[in-house]
Amino acid sequence: MTGHSPATIDGASLRDPAQFYAEVVAGCQPVIIRGLVTQWPITRAATHSDQALSAYLDQFAATGDVEAFIGSPQIKGTYYYNDDLAGFNFERRTMQLRDAIAAILSPPAMGDDTIYIGSIPAEVYLAGFAQANPMPLLAPAIAPRLWLGHASTVSAHYDTLDNLACVVAGERRFTLFPPDTIGNLYVGPIDHTMAGQPVSLAASSGDDGAYPRFAHARERMLVADLAAGDALYLPKLWWHKVEATAPVNGLVNYWWDAFAAGPDSPYTALLLAMITMSERPLAERNAWRAFFDYYVFRQDGHPLAHLPPDKHGLLGPLRQNYGAIRARVMHLLRNLH
Repeated sequence: MTGHSPATIDGASLRDPAQFYAEVVAGCQPVIIRGLVTQWPITRAATHSDQALSAYLDQFAATGDVEAFIGSPQIKGTYYYNDDLAGFNFERRTMQLRDAIAAILSPPAMGDDTIYIGSIPAEVYLAGFAQANPMPLLAPAIAPRLWLGHASTVSAHYDTLDNLACVVAGERRFTLFPPDTIGNLYVGPIDHTMAGQPVSLAASSGDDGAYPRFAHARERMLVADLAAGDALYLPKLWWHKVEATAPVNGLVNYWWDAFAAGPDSPYTALLLAMITMSERPLAERNAWRAFFDYYVFRQDGHPLAHLPPDKHGLLGPLRQNYGAIRARVMHLLRNLH
């Protein structure tokens, strides 16, 4: 597979959240962080043996059901749609967390089904895990999630939050595409998905004949190969295909919005813009694009830079005006004209 590697730094060089934000997060580019979680107890247990990892997780695992993906031997761990995109090539099954962990950490024999569980919130299912495996580069309120499974391939998708993904068992390859390659990725439906986010059909299938524009996206592809102890900072909206290549693989990740000014997500604004603008005439869409560029994206600076700051009104500092702008939006959405 071709593709350059993202920038790489030594995890031991990162001392605190301020440095992490300044040297890694602020650039809004993927960064491999070697050895960041090598000394975590879960990583050391997994490095020792699958049995040690099972015993380590068992001390935290609470009683509770999780959703597991079950794949037949025929799919070879590649979780995806079926041929007509109407359904999926795997089964979703509700299992007790301890049962799922036990099944995963008993690697399947040839011909057995494979199992994958993901996005398990530690604060709900693994009480005490976060304290035993601390992440000092992030605020304590940003809680970890556990991903555990056999060898698997997760289709190329994006997240609307920033992601710090830490490999604690096995090996993972992240194949990355920048957000602005979306037009060449042949994105699937947004409301019929495998795990919440739409996927790139082209990056997932590898059929260049069916998706000819994908060649342009591949030219800008990055590939990050991670071993146990390594981490990847992945900015929001970067597409990523994830291949877990060892018989047993584990990852702990953290999702957060590194640049949020308040509780609202840009994705909410995107959906609202879709229903208000997407089918208007091209000339009108272009007119609104100019207004969005001027007021929102601000490539040429602040829209009222020609006025004194005390005349900026609602366009003054967002930290002071967030609530007032939000109140106006809610007023308009309620049609209280």
